[in-house]
Amino acid sequence: MEPTDRPIPRWSVGSGSGLPYGSFMNSLSSLTPKAEEKEKPAISQRSAYIAVAVLCYVNLLNYVERYTIAGILPNIQRFFNIRDSTAALIQTVFICSFLLLAPLFGYLGDRYNRKYIMIGGLSVWLVMAAASSFVTQSYFWLLVLLRAMVGIGEASYSTIAPTIIGDLFVGTQRSMMICIFYLFIPVGSGLGYITGAGITALTGNWQWALRITPILGVVGLVLLFFLCPNPPRGAAETQGEGVTGQSSYLEDVKYLLKNKSYVWSSLGVTATAFLTGALAFWVPTFLSRAQVSQGLRPACVEEPCDSTDSYIFGAVTVVTGVLGGCLGSGLSRWLRVKVPNVDPLICAVGLLGSAPCLFISIFVASESIPATYVFIFFGEILISLNWAVMADILLYVVIPTRRSTAEALQISVGHLLGDAGSPYLVGLISDSIGKSNPASLNWSFYSLKYSLLICPFVGIVGGLFFLMTSRYISEDRKAAEQLVEGYPPPQQDPAAEPPIELSNGDKSNNEVNESVNI
Repeated sequence: MEPTDRPIPRWSVGSGSGLPYGSFMNSLSSLTPKAEEKEKPAISQRSAYIAVAVLCYVNLLNYVERYTIAGILPNIQRFFNIRDSTAALIQTVFICSFLLLAPLFGYLGDRYNRKYIMIGGLSVWLVMAAASSFVTQSYFWLLVLLRAMVGIGEASYSTIAPTIIGDLFVGTQRSMMICIFYLFIPVGSGLGYITGAGITALTGNWQWALRITPILGVVGLVLLFFLCPNPPRGAAETQGEGVTGQSSYLEDVKYLLKNKSYVWSSLGVTATAFLTGALAFWVPTFLSRAQVSQGLRPACVEEPCDSTDSYIFGAVTVVTGVLGGCLGSGLSRWLRVKVPNVDPLICAVGLLGSAPCLFISIFVASESIPATYVFIFFGEILISLNWAVMADILLYVVIPTRRSTAEALQISVGHLLGDAGSPYLVGLISDSIGKSNPASLNWSFYSLKYSLLICPFVGIVGGLFFLMTSRYISEDRKAAEQLVEGYPPPQQDPAAEPPIELSNGDKSNNEVNESVNI
């Protein structure tokens, strides 16, 4: 550790040595303390907490807006007269836009002012989300296009916001703040169902449900402009000094691909995204059809459709998200000292444990709606163990100057192979099964029931990915910490890896050069 009477210098993470790329971080040619630079004061704790509150508010609105569509899906299907697979395209194009733009915002977020990037992206989001509520019955594809444009705002925010929190806090404080931030994913998702169904029932018009979040988003935009800082990258680890980066995008990607914990955990995140994307979009509709199949409710023949299941599922999502998120984060902080690889193990247990709960809930829906909700409740709690823990893993196994790129690539892969296609895939399977008897209300339920069976199996695969992550997490975390702090990681075979030079840049002292193998 640095002596307490010495100021911690601002580290420069660069790639200017021209050395060949090493097994972990050969793009980092030097960690240079720049003593001659004017020191920047660290952001105060009060400002940091206010910034997190603002980021949480905008994150809440992001997910309320995203799942409002799912809460009013039967009304949209009735309004545009579209099948399941076509309806799922609304979510699929949004996610595809999101994942395609995430790498761009990741690149920009590691190099330019993150605050202004988020403000620009969210401004587009507000305009496009509001415009989508004015699409008429003859222009369904215009609605699809506008939903794709909404992805611009979400790509900018979801890629960058966690990295700002990572630069404001460190250690257990960071874990707690990340937990709070990611709790607003299930809370916002649940409120999206409730808001969509509630506004539709209140106004008798589903379009008004799409106008609430843009109005509230204007407030978030103002708060973001005045109250959210743009901290130096790595500020939390270097007492406000920050870490500068000079690597190319290709070097960033190579570094991430060599980080085994990052690769395996990203595959686990992808499985989680597939699972939650399909369930979040289709479960309210599935439960509504189950009640029609049992004769508990008449089929929807005109707007507005009965939204009881959106209310209940939204409330279940909020409660399970808070309970599961807090439980997962609490277990992580409690067990981390005794079990260094506890975080991926928690994620593995969450996904593997949710699979039987989801499997049972899908089959008991034809017999008992209350029992279905019970198993959905436990399944969602287990899935929600992962939200904060997955994000925390990325922040501590990746160095600060590459976190936005890491977030972006994880988002792109996670959504491309996850929730970009899972709602559409489920809808497509449902339509294929339903073709055997398209006029039957029972078959509309059973076709969706059988198509949802893909979800528990994906949960099992995701659990296995996190078990693989647990094998490498301790080593990769220590390597990232040592690079930021200026300590060389444990030596490896010198014949296999080229050296990296660490030089002291203080001109008033003697030059000190150390060669270490990384």
